[in-house]
Amino acid sequence: MRILVVGAGAVGGYFGGRLVQAGRDVTFLVRAGRAEELRRAGLVIKSAHGDATLRDVKTVQTGDAAEPFDLVVLSCKAYNLDDAIASFEPFVGPSTVIMPLLNGMRHIDILTQKFGAARVLGGQCFIAATLNREREIVHLNESQAISFGELEGGLSERVRAIGEVMSGAGFDVATSDNVLLGMWEKWVFLATLAASTCLFRGAVADILSAPDGRRVIEGLLGECRAVAQHNGFTMGPKFDARANQTLFTPSPLTASMLRDVENHARTEADHILGDLIQRGGSAQQRDTGLSLLRIAYSHLKAYEARQARTGE
Repeated sequence: MRILVVGAGAVGGYFGGRLVQAGRDVTFLVRAGRAEELRRAGLVIKSAHGDATLRDVKTVQTGDAAEPFDLVVLSCKAYNLDDAIASFEPFVGPSTVIMPLLNGMRHIDILTQKFGAARVLGGQCFIAATLNREREIVHLNESQAISFGELEGGLSERVRAIGEVMSGAGFDVATSDNVLLGMWEKWVFLATLAASTCLFRGAVADILSAPDGRRVIEGLLGECRAVAQHNGFTMGPKFDARANQTLFTPSPLTASMLRDVENHARTEADHILGDLIQRGGSAQQRDTGLSLLRIAYSHLKAYEARQARTGE
């Protein structure tokens, strides 16, 4: 199976790199600058699960000629989705399968409209990673997992085949017969974490130590769950156990969106929070009462406005 990983950043570079280590046929679609970095220093992974320096990884750039790939793994930031689509579209053939690992749901709508629902899988990953100043991939936690499946549910032969190729590559792989529920569960959790840590500009432990901090997290979680319920996705007891353990136990956990704010970078506020609000139904959109989710979204949009005006 020929795999094209779009980008060689923290997420795509990590999982793509592990697949290369396992001997899979992986090519990275990168810009010229990243291609030069990989040529000079290799693809470098720093992780508690094992460091790696991968030399001579295969790369292509926009405009290069190549046969269509069997699988396209997409892990860009949501605000770069249009550019990413334009870059990998020439490498999509009649039998190419696209596996996005983005958060939320808006990208699924865009990809299925562009390529057709039959070519797109649902997918999600569980990892915290970043690029350091040396452009090395630094794995920040223990989690390293990918889950994927058919948008319509069930376990197809192609999903099983992809699962077999990815298995044994040094990270956890799960094929799902209800991937959309899993994606909504992650979205609800991530939106709650992002909204709360960005509002308080602090970690979970900091929020829980603040007056009414726990109530704010509870309120955000309840609002996000209500949007999922409105869209036909009910969180079950296993989700409750995981969310309660993570969101209400003091820890240094923050959302990557807060790290973006602290680094004066662009955020995925529209994709993670704004789209969730839009999917909450007309009643919520007209609501002028105290919605914590809307306050958190407005907070981030004000940050973005200041960034655009001052660059700070």
